[in-house]
Amino acid sequence: MLRSSLLLFLLTVVPQQGTVGPSRGAGGSVAAAEGPNYTVNGELKMPERYREWVFLTSGVDMSYSPNAAIAGHSMFDNVFVNPSAYRAFSETGRWPDKTTLVLEVRAAEGPSSINKRGHTQSREVMGIEVHVKDSKLEGGWGFYEFDGPGSAKIVKRPASCYECHEEHAAVDTTFVQFYPTLLGLAKAKGTLSAPYLKEVASDRSK
Repeated sequence: MLRSSLLLFLLTVVPQQGTVGPSRGAGGSVAAAEGPNYTVNGELKMPERYREWVFLTSGVDMSYSPNAAIAGHSMFDNVFVNPSAYRAFSETGRWPDKTTLVLEVRAAEGPSSINKRGHTQSREVMGIEVHVKDSKLEGGWGFYEFDGPGSAKIVKRPASCYECHEEHAAVDTTFVQFYPTLLGLAKAKGTLSAPYLKEVASDRSK
C-alpha cells in the first residue's frame, strides 16, 4: 500500500477545500466523479474532501526496512479510498479502474486535554500521497506526492515505491494485507497475489 515512500513526502499540506457531491462526472457515472481528475498537462488534482471517503486503516511508525533509522517523533498514516472503488472491491475482491487511494500523514501528539498517555493525531497534515489506478498510466498505477493544495506530477518509473508495491502487495499492487476490513474478503474471493501468498507461506515456515 502506499506508505513505501513515507519518509520521502513529509511535506506540509493545507487542508483541502471545495465540494464533492453526487453529481455525475464525465461518462455519466458517480464513479467518474469520484475518480482521479487531471489538469490539462496531466497532473493529478488534489482529491477534494477525501476524508468523506471510506476509511481503510491507520498505522503508526510503519517501516518496510528492518534497518530504518528511528525518527525522533511518531507519525500516523491514514488511508482512504473513493467509495465507488470500495463498493467494487467489496463485490469482486479487485480494484476497478479509477480507484484512488489517499495516504494522509499526521504527527503523533502526547498528552493533551483529558488524555494522559498514548498518542493522538495532530490537526496539521504533514504529507499527502495518492495512489491511482488508471489504465492510461504506465503499468496501470501511478503515485503522486503533494507538497500543497493544487496538483502534483506523477512519480516517474522506475521508483522504489512501484517495485515495492508490485513485489509485496496483497492485491493488485495495493497493501491490502494492512486493510483489516478487506484482507479476509480478498482471501474469500481468491484475489490475493502470488507474491503475497508466497511471503505468507515463507513466514509460516520459519
